[in-house]
Amino acid sequence: MADEAQTPPADTELTGPEKRANVIRLVFDGREDAYLEFVEVIRSAIPPATGVVLRGSAVTGVRWKDQAPFDSDGPGTSDLDLTLVGDQVIGLYKVTGFFLPGVHSRPVSDRDPEIAPDLIPLREQLMKMVGRPVNIQATRDFVMYLRGEVIGQPYLVLIDKDECSSES
Repeated sequence: MADEAQTPPADTELTGPEKRANVIRLVFDGREDAYLEFVEVIRSAIPPATGVVLRGSAVTGVRWKDQAPFDSDGPGTSDLDLTLVGDQVIGLYKVTGFFLPGVHSRPVSDRDPEIAPDLIPLREQLMKMVGRPVNIQATRDFVMYLRGEVIGQPYLVLIDKDECSSES
């Protein structure tokens, strides 16, 4: 089970370094090298000019719904919620795989594994690396802006979209 003493209260706004430290501690057992490898696997599998953020209890340390600590139901029980941000990733999802067609997808998950077939190998590799479910959603920049900046949902940027653009 996660160490609750090291997780700030849910009503405390976390800094970027605190979010990153939570993810490394909770998901990667404190191993920064495993975290960096995870990010590189994602980077190698996504289209150019795609940002990647991690949301949810892996970032905050607690579940939004009931404030339960990360992995409160046992090791590997909390999932990872990846969001791919950009125009090209939207095209990886079937038309039936959207909450808002062409704008905001449903997550590729155990419940909806076939809505983005090209992402299944990445999802399987990431799940093997972390020993837990990984859900992969796609959205447009403005939806991410609304969720993060307007609504205030915390997230950690794993791959900056602009960084990807300059490397491609």
